[in-house]
Amino acid sequence: MSLVHPVANGLRTDHPVPGLPFINDERLPLDNPDAIERTGRNQGEGLWGRTDDLTDGGWVAFTTEPKNPAYAWAVHHHPDHGRTVLLLHDDDMSSLHHDWMYGNNGFLYRQGGYWWDGTAWHRPSQVVDHAFEGYDARPVQDALTVTAADLLTRPSAPDHAHVVKIAAFTALEKQLSNWHDHLALWAARRPRDSRPLDQCVVDLRAPELDPARLVDREGLAKIANVSPDDLPHPERGRRDLPPAQTETPAGPLWSQPVAQDWAEQRRRTHGPRALLAGQTTFFETDQPRGLVADHNRLTKIIRDGLEDDRNDGKRRLGFAKPDLERTAATLAWWPSVALTEGPNSLIPISAVRTALIEAVLGGLARDVSNARKREREVSLGDIRRDVVALLDWYIQREPDRTPRLFGEICLEARLRFELSSEQVGHLLRRSLHLDSELDDETINSLLDLSLPPSAQSGDDS
Repeated sequence: MSLVHPVANGLRTDHPVPGLPFINDERLPLDNPDAIERTGRNQGEGLWGRTDDLTDGGWVAFTTEPKNPAYAWAVHHHPDHGRTVLLLHDDDMSSLHHDWMYGNNGFLYRQGGYWWDGTAWHRPSQVVDHAFEGYDARPVQDALTVTAADLLTRPSAPDHAHVVKIAAFTALEKQLSNWHDHLALWAARRPRDSRPLDQCVVDLRAPELDPARLVDREGLAKIANVSPDDLPHPERGRRDLPPAQTETPAGPLWSQPVAQDWAEQRRRTHGPRALLAGQTTFFETDQPRGLVADHNRLTKIIRDGLEDDRNDGKRRLGFAKPDLERTAATLAWWPSVALTEGPNSLIPISAVRTALIEAVLGGLARDVSNARKREREVSLGDIRRDVVALLDWYIQREPDRTPRLFGEICLEARLRFELSSEQVGHLLRRSLHLDSELDDETINSLLDLSLPPSAQSGDDS
């Protein structure tokens, strides 16, 4: 999800960002990405440039602006949708490069991270899908693309606007109040062979972005089912909040679907641990259910041993039974933690995870091979009972890591065997219901939280 905030539009951009001034970009060789890179690369201390080809036939290019090195130019060339020319803070160059190259979240960003891929608008990327090593793309309902031609049907006064020179530019703290006049000046300065104005994307409109429907901090808390005091602080923890669609003097406002996506990811992050939590004997602290079980078992073993010693005529211990229970629980705590916690745990938990993944994939490989030999459609058999038992053991001790475990199984099944995430998710759900020691309600809740979005299906129960 792009959190980069550009500070100006290049005058020769095809897709202006609303509210931002236009900068004279005539010094940029926009048809030569290598030359754009050379503008800044190795031209002096603190200057940099880069260019890369895109898989769709386009390219991206970046360069620090030598005349004003606090800023950098970013150019995105799409073979079908023209070019985007932005000025941004130099420190943001690498972040936007990553988004454009690897983010799988389009190339135009508006309204706090809503993105356009040339075909459709999507909400800011927030819900992780480990099966695809990225985010789940959430289309915007009833989205309307707003073009420059749409906006320029209104009267404007281009003589009230001006194009800024880069050497003297300083980023504005507020958006231009008469940006419509600046847009008209931009349109008037475009060469005749430029992209038609009805193909120059400026913004989007959608019912969910109606200002009357946006929610404030209290509304966000309500959607997430938490107290407003439990939300990250808006000044110090802004990156832990969803990207705001607009800023007001009273604080940020969000669209309800963006708030719901954020709440969903929050549940996916914290939900498995809360679902599989238990309380330890005597200490009354919440811990993963498996750790509690290990602690209880070791407590009993140690208590029985101490009880035997106390009853042994050759050796008498001088404490009563309640003290015996607490002593046993205390002595059992660190061994139970040492079993699975930390990089030097007694049981190599990362190796168990790898073995689990390979065990499940081994069963899938067998099913796929058999289907191919018989030239039939692949039918996935149940995961073996011993493997399910080990899955049970793992997820009850590592609930936080369960989403990544399931995600990697789905990812590898897709890459190795061309199985859909939904097929694998259904198999995991069915197999756990058959052989897990967890109850059905807990299994369903856990898989709703832990399976990647692409592995969920509406008929799973």
